Amino acid sequence: MTVSISHTTFDSLDACAQSKFWAQVLDFREDPADPNQPGDDECMIYSPDGTHRLLFITVPDSKQVKNRVHLDLQASDLGGRDRELERILTFGATQVDDQRRPDGTGWVVLADPEGNEFCILRSEAERTAA
Repeated sequence: MTVSISHTTFDSLDACAQSKFWAQVLDFREDPADPNQPGDDECMIYSPDGTHRLLFITVPDSKQVKNRVHLDLQASDLGGRDRELERILTFGATQVDDQRRPDGTGWVVLADPEGNEFCILRSEAERTAA
């Protein structure tokens, strides 16, 4: 017998704000029949094909230490890692660390508005070209 992941859950100070941030970053959507509203304790967003879901739950305490789990995001082939980095920074992310190397390998560590860290990796096209 096997299991599958139903969704990934993030504790949040503001579930709605976090769902809006991540929806922009990932091009995910809310359920039109159950839109995420300010003050909601739980806010779900869905991948365009509906196969991935992220749930944000309001909790009273902020992030205390380094994440035990984080997302590694692969840039699309349209813009590559550095363009994706600039796009995500405009949504309110902050750059935490830069592990890019002169040969183009590496990644950039960002934090979402509540301090949860995630990484931006090169696109498949960038890796293939190298």
